[in-house]
Order: sequence, then C-alpha cells, then structure tokens
Amino acid sequence: MKTLLLSLFILLSTVTFAQQANKIHNKAILVDTHNDALSNELITGVDLAKLQADGNFDLVRAKQGGLDVQVFSVWCGEQHADKDAYAFANREIDSLYALIQRNPDKIAVVTEKSGLKKAVKQGKLAAMIGVEGGHMIENRLDYIDSLAKRGMIYLTLTWNNSTTWATSARDETLRGDSLPHKGLTDFGKQVIKKLNDLGVMIDLSHPGEQTFKDVMALTKKPVIASHSCAYALAPHRRNLKDYQLKAIAKNGGVVFLNFYSGFLDSTYEAKHEAYLKRHETQLDSLIKIYNDYDLASIRLNAINKTEADQMRPPLSLLIKHIDYMVKLMGVDHVGIGSDFDGAESYPLGLDSVTDYAKITAELLKLGYSEKDIKKILGDNFLRVLKANRG
Repeated sequence: MKTLLLSLFILLSTVTFAQQANKIHNKAILVDTHNDALSNELITGVDLAKLQADGNFDLVRAKQGGLDVQVFSVWCGEQHADKDAYAFANREIDSLYALIQRNPDKIAVVTEKSGLKKAVKQGKLAAMIGVEGGHMIENRLDYIDSLAKRGMIYLTLTWNNSTTWATSARDETLRGDSLPHKGLTDFGKQVIKKLNDLGVMIDLSHPGEQTFKDVMALTKKPVIASHSCAYALAPHRRNLKDYQLKAIAKNGGVVFLNFYSGFLDSTYEAKHEAYLKRHETQLDSLIKIYNDYDLASIRLNAINKTEADQMRPPLSLLIKHIDYMVKLMGVDHVGIGSDFDGAESYPLGLDSVTDYAKITAELLKLGYSEKDIKKILGDNFLRVLKANRG
C-alpha cells in the first residue's frame, strides 16, 4: 500500500510540475533571436506556412512550441561579398514578405515593441529581421539605411568572414598577424555610429575580440549577441569569454544562447569531423544537390539520424550554459537565440521549435522563478529592443 501511495504521489507531483511549467511557458512572450529558415527556403522552395518533414521551423510548429517572436536571419556566404550580397539580402527579405502576404492571419513583420505586442495579442507570429554579416552592406552606409527601412533590427558586424572594416572571430583566431588590420577601421566606426543613430542593434556574435573591444568603447546603446555560448564551458572561437559576457551585461545588453552542439559541447567537433570522413562521398553528393554545404550537412544528419544522434549533447548541457551566464551576468542579460535551421546538430530533445517548453521546464527544476524564466524567454529581448529603438 505504501509503495502504491508513493507512486501516486510521484505521479501527481510530476503532473502538477508539468502543468506549472506549461502555464509559465504559455504566459511568457517567447522570443528566438536567430533562425536561418529563410536562406534554406531560397534553396529548397518549401512553404514555411505548412508543416515540414525537414528542418526545424515552420509556422505550424512555431505555434505548437509557443513561439511568439522570431528574428529571421538574413544571410549569405562570403562568396557573395563584394558581388551580390546586398541583392541576396533583399531576396531573402522579399521571401519573408511573400510568406506574410500569403498568410496575413498567421504572421506579421514588426520592428518595435508596440507592434510586437500587437501581433502577439492577435495570435500572429511577430517576424523580425536580423542581417547576419556586415559584408551584406557592401561597404555602403546607405545600404544600412535601406535595410533598416525594410525591417532590419540588428546587424551582425561580421559572419565568419571579416569585412574590410571589421575582423571576425574566425579570422582573428586563425589568421592572426597576417590580417591587414584587426578590429574596426574608421569606416567601421562610422557603421557603429550609423547603427546607433538608426536604433539598429549591434550584434557581436561573430566578430573577433578586437572588434568587440572597439565596439564596446564606441557604442552609445546596449549591444546583443544574437546566438552565442559561454567560452568557459566550451572553448570555441565563436563563444564569448567571461570578460566579454561581463562587458555586455555592464553595457545593458543581452546574450542569446545558441543551441548548436559544437558551441555547447567541447567534444563535439572532433566527433563530427570523424563522422564527416566516414560519410565523405555521401556529403559530396548532397553538396552537388543543394549547392550549399550547411544545408547538405543538415540533410546528411537526417539521413544518418541514429549515428548523428549519438554525437548530440544532452539538453542539460544547454541549461548549464544558460545557468552559467545567469550567474556571471545576471538574469537580465540572457536570452534564447537557437540558430535553428543554421546548424546540423542540437542537443537531444531539441529537434525543432516545438521543443522550447523543455527549456522552461528545466529552468523551473533548477529553481528559477516565473519572473526570471519570462526574462530569459523574451522579456530581456523586449527591454534591449526598446533601449535601442526608443
């Protein structure tokens, strides 16, 4: 009898906890600051309004996951730099507006807090635009104005490739002294002023440490890192070191946590390289089909799901990164920037935008209050958005 009563108590407690977590999750305004679905859509031609068998995002699953605000990444690779990067950016933005035109009852573009809250109240996904990579402005300040008019709320100063005016984390780490310069040039400083004047958030997820330091010395407004993790837990060049996290907190900014396995787990990269060698022929065939390495890598994992899943870190490691940042920076400076549809691997249990509630539940288990969970899920984004845009 005692065993039965204990089992019933545990069952009731589990149900009650799940209900509490779901209640908090559904009440929160959930914001994801980085998703690459648009660049993939241009290649595959899928309709993101319909449920998709592949990828991490569509409007159907976004609704199921309680996603209220999605910042769509506008991105192209470095091969487009100094050629057609700006035109490519506009093509992706066009595709987002076309999606909205076809589904005006489900999604709306917003650029500030009031429009965001209106869309959420109407039950629509509030869509925002983040341009990932300064090469997409093609060294022209007027292109920043044009992209801002089309809805750009943040500019990631570099992608993995440096620009002529700002150096990236990849290049500062791997090329070092061979670079013609490190950090911001005079033109780069003009870019920072222009972004501040327009209320476009400065995104420091990809730039190198010298660029980071130069920006922090210049910016008059809070910055963001739209999709980054903690270097102390996973020493990857794309992750932020403790001094950078503290500097962003002091500046009033927010770091939005990236879900990519390679930035969460320091053991992932070696395992992934060995896996790619085993499937080199298959990967080459997929690259020829999609003409895109990242999308080919994603499809390779889908084909070899059982093997790929063995490399994925546990969800607890992602929560560890969140908790580490909160303890170092304060709960007002941490958010969610999944990088869904932009990477080939995420923690076990995080397969798509339907799974955000698992993060809410894990934070509740750690003793986070409802107020603090809501900050991480979206309120911190609302604050930094208002601080930049007024």
